[in-house]
Amino acid sequence: MKILNSQIKKIHALLPPGIKNDPDQKKNLIQQYTGDWNKTSTKDLTLDQANQLIIRFGGTPINYENWGFFNAKENQHRNILSLMHQANWVIEDHKTGNSIPDLYRLSEWLKSDKSPVKKPLQKMTPKEVSKIIAALSNIAS
Repeated sequence: MKILNSQIKKIHALLPPGIKNDPDQKKNLIQQYTGDWNKTSTKDLTLDQANQLIIRFGGTPINYENWGFFNAKENQHRNILSLMHQANWVIEDHKTGNSIPDLYRLSEWLKSDKSPVKKPLQKMTPKEVSKIIAALSNIAS
């Protein structure tokens, strides 16, 4: 999952001036946490990597509230899954290489002004889920 803006702000507030003001030291730090020499920005960190960095510099990790979790046993939720594939709201599963729904994107959309219902998917009534399905149908078409 991608880094949150609140994590970026917290990292920049926690970094010692010697690292924050030295582009090479900051780049090296990011490369250590990502394990990728091509990644040099805090924006390249994942949610977990960012929390590890925050902890390293004495901060409290930031937990992400994912509103996109769904119950695959419910027909309406399976319909949402299908619509996410149709809208290309998918990411690649690095283990299998398959496309899977991007729950982070769904969660952020549910929290946005574009969503007709602003609450976690699992807490919605069937009528509210119907509104989500209708909105996602428009996006997928």
